[in-house]
Amino acid sequence: MADLNLLETLCTARGISGFEENVRTLIQKEIEPYADRMEVTPLGNLIAFKKGKQRPKTRLMLNAHMDEVGMIVTHIGEDGLLRFATVGGIDRRVLCGKPVTVGENVAGVIGAKPIHLLTGEEKEKSVPVKDLYIDIGAADREEAEAVVRPGDPVTFDSLFDTSHGMIKSRALDDRAGCAILIDLLKSDLPYDMMFAFVVQEETGLNGSKTAAFAIEPDAAIVVESTTAADVAGVPEDKQVCHVGKGPVLSFMDRRTIYDREYYRMAFDAAEETGVNCQAKQAVAGGNDAGAIHVSREGVRTVAVSLPCRYLHSAVSLISQQDFHDAETLIARLAEKIAGVEPV
Repeated sequence: MADLNLLETLCTARGISGFEENVRTLIQKEIEPYADRMEVTPLGNLIAFKKGKQRPKTRLMLNAHMDEVGMIVTHIGEDGLLRFATVGGIDRRVLCGKPVTVGENVAGVIGAKPIHLLTGEEKEKSVPVKDLYIDIGAADREEAEAVVRPGDPVTFDSLFDTSHGMIKSRALDDRAGCAILIDLLKSDLPYDMMFAFVVQEETGLNGSKTAAFAIEPDAAIVVESTTAADVAGVPEDKQVCHVGKGPVLSFMDRRTIYDREYYRMAFDAAEETGVNCQAKQAVAGGNDAGAIHVSREGVRTVAVSLPCRYLHSAVSLISQQDFHDAETLIARLAEKIAGVEPV
């Protein structure tokens, strides 16, 4: 069962797309005593091989991405304020007033025109990113340039809390998936398996595309987080999936039509292990499967996701039970897939 202390360590590490080094170093240190082989690819993926009790009939890759959404500094003004662009699909409504860290240790806050200076029309709309800035308290450009430069990454500052059987943190997408894969790699595996901790999912699935090319799997399990809309104001038929009702299985999203046999096999694995699971009741979003399943002549792919509220924001929320049940389901599903001859 994946350790919540490990998850906290992963979630509090800073690693937006293109800046995953800190996260990768933590994962390397964690899995080095258990992996039979590890390599870091030119793009920055961490690929690990773990020998199991048997050789698999199907060459299986388990995949999770290390990067998180965030921002990047684009310009430093004469007034010392920083302009920025988003990295990944951040909802601009969640930005204003959020505390952030620029680079490794420069504290700032995302600011905008004060509310008492807004027009009536402006008050009714979210603030465009072009009208936001990061204030690090610098008096002018020279003072700001002493500690910040264009191209520096910006991450949200947030809590890590495990009260009420939930987990609230930034970067649960997809450090929760990384924690699950780490724990599986540490276990006694029934079959040889490949583990891919990949970069740049949030900006185009780049890491998974190159990982699938390098590993040449017959099959892949993508471990992710997905949007749970079981919140106030959302009609029941639009809630997609629910926190606390088990890991989520997708039949189709905007990038992938998932392998139908593996989709059914995942529900069988849930039943066999006694864990709840649920279908994602929408065709929306996408994940690393979008690049993996079309690699080479094609890779049979299934996704197991954690239902997550407030995805791609400063603080997301998942259920501890869903987190642990996802690992149980994935372990059994991996065993089933690896033990079956590929089509």
